[in-house]
Amino acid sequence: MRPNETCEAAALKWLNPEETARWRRYRHPRPQRQFALCRAVLRGMLCERLRCTNEELRFVALEHGKPAAFVGKTPVSASFNVSHGGNHGLIAFAPQGRLGVDIEERHLRHDPDGEIRKVFTPDEQDALASAAGELKTRLFFKLWTLKEAVIKALGTGFSLDTAKFELPRPMYRDGQRQARFELPPLPQLPCRPRVSWRLDDLGNDDFAAAVARELALEHKEP
Repeated sequence: MRPNETCEAAALKWLNPEETARWRRYRHPRPQRQFALCRAVLRGMLCERLRCTNEELRFVALEHGKPAAFVGKTPVSASFNVSHGGNHGLIAFAPQGRLGVDIEERHLRHDPDGEIRKVFTPDEQDALASAAGELKTRLFFKLWTLKEAVIKALGTGFSLDTAKFELPRPMYRDGQRQARFELPPLPQLPCRPRVSWRLDDLGNDDFAAAVARELALEHKEP
């Protein structure tokens, strides 16, 4: 998301008054640009898929900040999620089920081992301890974006302790890029039938990125 006055001016025309006010509250050009461009692209894509006008489309923030969309007074049943990091943005859609995405530019951290202890399970920590240098950085961000995508799909924010659930082992031990996943019972989550998720690692040489998508409800036999 490098500076581009023409694109940014066009993006601002898509924003409604509330979004424009939010855009003005950012103190630095980079987050301003990220918000305006991602929100404009999201609006354009949703208008196309929902066959509505930009004026009909509005967003509300759910608990912990996850956005939901309305066309007029009708809630949108399809799921969407947005993430941006550095010069990159990621938007995903699903016709049904919950959805979360995350994208991060990899960079050196002051205390990665401290963060590792806070957000990863013992086996995930062990996998990270076995890696070094660039491999460790790449694995850290792969694990982080996958976990962030899950909590964004759930809409819990960081009220859900990411160290309490483990990602599919083949994804961080064997380099697998896609896997099915089930969350264990957690006190922060409401009781509901078992849910299966699909996790996708979309990372490349430029960034780490992940998508978590709810697949189906699997009802237990009585």
